[in-house]
Amino acid sequence: MQRLGLTGAAKKHGMPVSTLCIWAKAQRACGVATGASRADGVREQAKAPLVLKKRPAKRYTPSQRAQILEDAAKEGPTTAAGKHGCSRFAIYDWSGKVARAAAGTGVSPTSGPAPMEIEAQRDQEILGEWKKHPGLGPSQVRNQLRARCVKVSVNTVRRVMQDAGYRPPKVQRQPHDQRYEAVRPNHIWHLDFVHRHIHRATTFTLILIDDHSRYVVGHGVDEVERADMVIETFEEAVRRHGKPEMVMHDKGGAFWSWRGISRFTALLTELGVDQIVAEYKEWNGKVEVFNANLHKELFDVQRFVDVGEMRRRLAAHLHFYNHARTHHALGGLLVPADRYFGRAEEVLARIEAGEPRDATDALELRDRCLEPFKVASRNGVPEIWLMGQRLLPSPA
Repeated sequence: MQRLGLTGAAKKHGMPVSTLCIWAKAQRACGVATGASRADGVREQAKAPLVLKKRPAKRYTPSQRAQILEDAAKEGPTTAAGKHGCSRFAIYDWSGKVARAAAGTGVSPTSGPAPMEIEAQRDQEILGEWKKHPGLGPSQVRNQLRARCVKVSVNTVRRVMQDAGYRPPKVQRQPHDQRYEAVRPNHIWHLDFVHRHIHRATTFTLILIDDHSRYVVGHGVDEVERADMVIETFEEAVRRHGKPEMVMHDKGGAFWSWRGISRFTALLTELGVDQIVAEYKEWNGKVEVFNANLHKELFDVQRFVDVGEMRRRLAAHLHFYNHARTHHALGGLLVPADRYFGRAEEVLARIEAGEPRDATDALELRDRCLEPFKVASRNGVPEIWLMGQRLLPSPA
């Protein structure tokens, strides 16, 4: 066989070439020398099912395909396939496509889009994301694109945005190294007001944000800082997301009373929630940063006709923030809802597998984990809840 080759040996002995190929593979695998004494052993080995190693799928760029075809023309398809770790059948397929492309009946596998076309598509992705959310900065736009499996650097995003008219805001930052983070959802909630004028109307927006996930669990809008609005917004957030272990806020009059006990403090005492008063604004830094971003991403780029329109756009922006806006503190790929509802590992695995985030993949309240049984008290009246539904007293 070594002197005549597979085809010549098969023709001499009157047997199929495929059978001789199987025997030769089995012989090489066992290290058996050619000879009549080992012929039976080779035949028995050949009868056993042959287990072939599966080659993992690999993508080749147009330039790599051109190099493989060039080597195949010089050294032959078999040698080129072994040299580059590809299949001979792939080389045959590429050769056929190149021939059809030369005849004008197909696309050549060795030619890709021009660099100018790739850059134009990249710039279109960047500007499209920025125009959709004009309040986002270059790093935030980069994170939004990363969640869609579009890889681009912050410097490139900044350059494209500046060419389109973006001007970075002047922000004075004070460095600090004392940081903390809650260990689970509903461990600490931060509360603070955002003051904004809508034409001649004064509005105060209350924000409740979860420390662990940066998820906005509740919000309210009023013309002044009222304790009634704070209590109503907090109770609604508790009904929707459960009771927090602690809350943190500043010494605003709607939260804290210098003389006696405030109504909000009395409610927290009744619910068994610990109250922490921030002596410095850095303690409540997470909601302070959120409020600054709210100004930059919503209030500074939108013009509202009245307070009613501001309420509607605020609710839409908070839904986008919770379910679609990637967060730097969460690694730049996760949104607050991913960590709050405990699906961070699932989302990261999908992104690492190359599956972009689906904009319609927002986690609704009906998918949240409810407390099976809960006993609460409202204004001294006990309430019994079962699977998120109030049983006693009966709802009106």
